[in-house]
Amino acid sequence: MNTAHLDPRAPLVLDTRELGRRPGSQREFTRTVPAPAELGIEVLGVAEGTPVELDLRLEAVMEGVLVTGSAHAELTGECVRCLDPISDELEARFQELFVYDDGHHDVDEDEENEVRRLEKDLLDLEPVLRDAVVLALPFQPLCDEDCPGLCTECGAHLADDPGHSHEAPIDPRWAGLATLKQDDSKTTD
Repeated sequence: MNTAHLDPRAPLVLDTRELGRRPGSQREFTRTVPAPAELGIEVLGVAEGTPVELDLRLEAVMEGVLVTGSAHAELTGECVRCLDPISDELEARFQELFVYDDGHHDVDEDEENEVRRLEKDLLDLEPVLRDAVVLALPFQPLCDEDCPGLCTECGAHLADDPGHSHEAPIDPRWAGLATLKQDDSKTTD
């Protein structure tokens, strides 16, 4: 279990006190927060500090607080085929139960690491946001569905030069014959 204490002033730490542990009580709100560092994958993500708009519903249930919501943000990154910059809008939906941390809930050891807990009346939404954003991202982001990428031999941008080509490579097993053909053409001149 995480022994670090939550900072109630952190943008992604939410206070659930007003729900009062009364099952059925709920609160809906919108909040805009700066994106935390490294929100995304290596080639595509939400830049640190970029505004992330959260639409949230916090609902008290018997075991804890159920958080349902969505995150909206601007994505930036690069195409995995041609490395051109890309930008897009992201909408990531999530739902997570934060269990009351009062020791009354039996959780076996295997599930312990997967259970999110309230610390007093505070919950940390950052891990949930990270998971939701990463799952909402395309596995291989492209600038265009039909992006031809880069030439594997010289790195030329194939979208700029559709007719780009190279001479067919010589199979190394036949390379010796090519030198014989060159030698033969020199003797006949």
